[in-house]
Amino acid sequence: MTPMQRHRLLALTPFERLAQGWQSLGIQARHRCVRGPETGMAMVRGRMGGSGSAFNLGEMTLTRASVALDDGSLGHGWVRGRDKAHAELIALVDACARHDHWARRIDSELMAPLAQELSQQREQASRQSAATRVYFFTMVRGE
Repeated sequence: MTPMQRHRLLALTPFERLAQGWQSLGIQARHRCVRGPETGMAMVRGRMGGSGSAFNLGEMTLTRASVALDDGSLGHGWVRGRDKAHAELIALVDACARHDHWARRIDSELMAPLAQELSQQREQASRQSAATRVYFFTMVRGE
């Protein structure tokens, strides 16, 4: 799993579920905060139709953190909102995933179940949305 895929899953997973999964791994890595966690704003950009010119949609709250393990490995975490503990945990997972012996366990025992849960949630939301879909049609008058 790539670091970008890992970050996406970690940021989309609720903190309680992520903390539970991390604790079940039993990885005890001593770390210290290098930066943050700190909360700020980020500009969200959009595109009309997905391919048009980019425009500024608005700002959103973002929390970031950076941690260093005792061996000097750095990890970074970003999450929407103001959850500092979530950002710090994402940074810790990122730092630990930079070690091959932990990365395999993190990907197979933590990230794979999180990806499956996220996929199931997305599928369920899609089914609920499809159930309320309204089909419009236009009648042509015969003049």
